[in-house]
Amino acid sequence: MNVRERIARLREEMKNQGIDLYFVPTNDFHNSEYICDYFKTREYLSGFDGSAGNMVITQEEAGLWTDGRYFIQAERQLRGTGITLYKSGMEGVPPINDYIREKLPEGGVLGTDGGMVSAAWAEGMGRMLAEKGGSLELSSDLAGRVWQHRPELVFHKAWILPEEYAGESRRSKLERVRKWLGERNGQQMLLTSLDDIAWLLNIRGEDIPCNPVVLSYLVVEQERCTLFAGEGIFSSEDREALERDGISFASYDEIYSFVRNYPQKVNIFVDKRVANARIVENFSSNCQIVDMLCPIALWKSIKNAGEIAGERKVHIRDGVAVTKLIYWLKQNVDKMTLTEISVAEKLEEFRKQGENYLGPSFDTIAGYGEHGAIVHYSATPETDARLRPEGFLLVDSGGQYLGGTTDVTRTILLGGEATRDQKKHYTAVLRGNLNLCAAKFLYGCSGVALDYAARQPLWDLGLDYNHGTGHGVGCLLNVHEGPNAFGYKIVNGPGKNPVLEAGMITSDEPGLYLEGAYGIRLENLILCVEREKNEFGRFMGFEPLTFVPFERVAIDVEQMSRREIELLNEYHERVYDALKDYLEPEERAWLADECRQM
Repeated sequence: MNVRERIARLREEMKNQGIDLYFVPTNDFHNSEYICDYFKTREYLSGFDGSAGNMVITQEEAGLWTDGRYFIQAERQLRGTGITLYKSGMEGVPPINDYIREKLPEGGVLGTDGGMVSAAWAEGMGRMLAEKGGSLELSSDLAGRVWQHRPELVFHKAWILPEEYAGESRRSKLERVRKWLGERNGQQMLLTSLDDIAWLLNIRGEDIPCNPVVLSYLVVEQERCTLFAGEGIFSSEDREALERDGISFASYDEIYSFVRNYPQKVNIFVDKRVANARIVENFSSNCQIVDMLCPIALWKSIKNAGEIAGERKVHIRDGVAVTKLIYWLKQNVDKMTLTEISVAEKLEEFRKQGENYLGPSFDTIAGYGEHGAIVHYSATPETDARLRPEGFLLVDSGGQYLGGTTDVTRTILLGGEATRDQKKHYTAVLRGNLNLCAAKFLYGCSGVALDYAARQPLWDLGLDYNHGTGHGVGCLLNVHEGPNAFGYKIVNGPGKNPVLEAGMITSDEPGLYLEGAYGIRLENLILCVEREKNEFGRFMGFEPLTFVPFERVAIDVEQMSRREIELLNEYHERVYDALKDYLEPEERAWLADECRQM
């Protein structure tokens, strides 16, 4: 079936169930950003395969909402499907909730899979629908019914992360949770966020590509824990180690009967912004559900000394791999047939040469020429552009290592001279990257206060980029990890706009995208550190973790202040010192030339 036929089948199911509108999110049962194939109902129904986007289907219309990272990609992939693209946040584009409110008839029904939406979303949507006498139907996975040959939900092998890399034992972490609960008169905590569970128990897995997490739920009590996961995923040795720390096991789907059958009144803490509506609906009436802002998100964002040491090491290995790729490209782009896909494969080859490499932290984005202007472009055999010794190639990639997670973007001039505009644009993006990393600020600032440092050079030119400047990054966990971030828009809600704490790792990635021409993004991961403390307060700053040279021939120093040139020279000196001992003589000589003083 093509996309039009799939939506037609869904509409038949909607009629049969008395549903007027159907909501299809990009989600799984755990509110994850990246999901395994079983949960990709929105992709199946629409043909759009970006990592963010939600659909609403009526009997007459179908709409898909996505953010600025995917506008160009979604326009191409939705062409001819009959699905309307709604560019979230753009002027004149209705928010998806406003669209639902407008389209729902009086007394109408909005349907969705209750396992794929959060309890908080369901409660808020229910209140909104009630204003029109409408209701929310959570019991049916209609999209799954029309999905032919749906992939199975597979549970892969899991393992324990050694404490030398975790930096803290699971016993210590569990004690922190229990102390937090005790201070709030709570008996239990239900965790459904996969990276929270992985961090807390020091476990890792392969259930979601590129995200080393385990499909699971966890109930923490004062004396024990119950982990709901796939059967037989741990070795007997690892299972025994977990059991010694008070963790018992149940099958993944048993979570529903578990919460239905609580024998006594308890205060159980649940983050309704994460826990899915189906679980919360199943709770026994014996329970007193306390909605919480889960403290683990903040705890894990502040890396401990062991995690920071591991991150420093793996970023050197990763910098070597990316630098080798840049050198290799410049030597071979005019000698062999290279494409976007082959570049991604070559980078993976270089990363595999590094110690303790486990796999990519996301699918590599390699966009040549106009493809670089598609923020989250993913090359396919149909779009795989051949590289030529001219123009920009944007490569955004990352790795998972035993010891940390990396994410780095470089825009590479493959040959020839950069045009005046290419230099102007590249230099503006570079200045933003350098200025944000060099920011010194009083403790108490959030990423909103600092975003301007990265955007100012572009704003001065009347230019901008339609994505955040930076996201938090996990330690051998998800490459996108909250709550820390850089962005100029204040995000409302509990836990948003957090204070930047020493130990947080955040990406620094300004960019510029000219549709039909080229894209530029320069991304380093930076570590928040304390600079000094005096009578005026605690002053904070950042240190770069990423060490990969910038594109020297695309830089126009005439646009840069003396301070910015100093920052660039200091960074390049650190790059050379960090990488030189891991390179072949010809690579080292090339890097020395790239990193010489401007």
